[in-house]
Amino acid sequence: MIEKLSVDREKALLIGVIRHGIMENIVHEHLDELELLADTAGAKVIGRVTQKVSRINAATFIGRGKAQQVIDQAVILGANLILFDDELSPAQIKNYHKMARGIKVLDRNGLILDIFQKHARTKEARTQVDLAYLEYLLPRLTRQWTHLERQMGGIGTRAGMGETQIEVDKRLIRTRIAKLKKELGRIEKERSTQGAGRKKEYRVALVGYTNAGKSTLFKALTSADVYIKNQLFATLDTTIRKVGLDNSHSILLSDTVGFIRKLPHNLVASFKSTLKEVLEADLILKVFDISSPQIDDHIQTINDVLRELGASGIQDIIVLNKVDLISDMKLIEKRQRHIPDAISISALQHLRLSGLKKRILTAMGKNYETIELMLSYDQGRIIHQAQDGVEVLNREYVEEGIKLRIRGSQSRINKILRATVD
Repeated sequence: MIEKLSVDREKALLIGVIRHGIMENIVHEHLDELELLADTAGAKVIGRVTQKVSRINAATFIGRGKAQQVIDQAVILGANLILFDDELSPAQIKNYHKMARGIKVLDRNGLILDIFQKHARTKEARTQVDLAYLEYLLPRLTRQWTHLERQMGGIGTRAGMGETQIEVDKRLIRTRIAKLKKELGRIEKERSTQGAGRKKEYRVALVGYTNAGKSTLFKALTSADVYIKNQLFATLDTTIRKVGLDNSHSILLSDTVGFIRKLPHNLVASFKSTLKEVLEADLILKVFDISSPQIDDHIQTINDVLRELGASGIQDIIVLNKVDLISDMKLIEKRQRHIPDAISISALQHLRLSGLKKRILTAMGKNYETIELMLSYDQGRIIHQAQDGVEVLNREYVEEGIKLRIRGSQSRINKILRATVD
């Protein structure tokens, strides 16, 4: 079966690579985060190695001699897991498995996928993570993983004459991948149906670096009973709740999976249906930990992921959370000067949440537009579209057709106007 990290027993050695243009202190910061990931997965880090390389070695990433030194050091330390902060190619993984004397070798992507598997709770999250994990595993399959019938839920066939166990396992994985993709297609259709009734609502999506306090902020704004833990990727499932901002304005707030640097591309692709909540949002709240020394790096990561998703053009508000963790007011003022448009809050202590709500109300005012339309009776399809996903303020039937006065988000109004001139 597919082996996952034995969370109670693994002892890990971390490997960071210093390349041209990457400072050594940055590599150590990345290794600090890799250590947090290892801890989340249940492994105990017992050492770390950094290596300068002028170019990436196709066979072992860091060169065969250095690779052997890393394996020897892992043996001396009693490590049974070697974790690379960089992505290793399928060929490099296989070469390490041949060299490593039974020590497991995993890259950052494999570790993140392992964590996602442990934290997936709903059927949708499990389906998405399983698909990403199997697509990652397939080209990297070695004799370290065998007898996948049990992992595949009892699906399996006997090997034909001369067929190796790995070949059988690869067939089983491809079959399972096809079924998972079909299931995700069905889930995405269900999401579209469920989302149809939310078009008239102003939709706000929480995004942020993992462990920035998104779920805590979500709970503070909605009073929803959501899972919160001071751990990377504590929750993977999108939760949506209605939030009243004042007596006449409300929003639909969604909490999404946290992002992290070097997030595996196949994982982002698998979570397409979940992350669609971000793409369909009228406003994005980007949540960051103001107390983190790596806040600039975290902001860059979030912007990169949103750009990859095609959501970089959506209106946003930067929220600097966990202000209660900083006792030095000068540091808070420095961070606020550095990001002047941000609002500093403490979701845990409910500090300045009223200020955040006012910022959201201001954004709503900028985003919404009211227009009047005159449509002839023979434009039945456009008449229907013009009343979908907006608030109809007035509807008047006259001899020439229908007069409509509608109010909606700028993106929705623009789509309606384009339809009237096509």
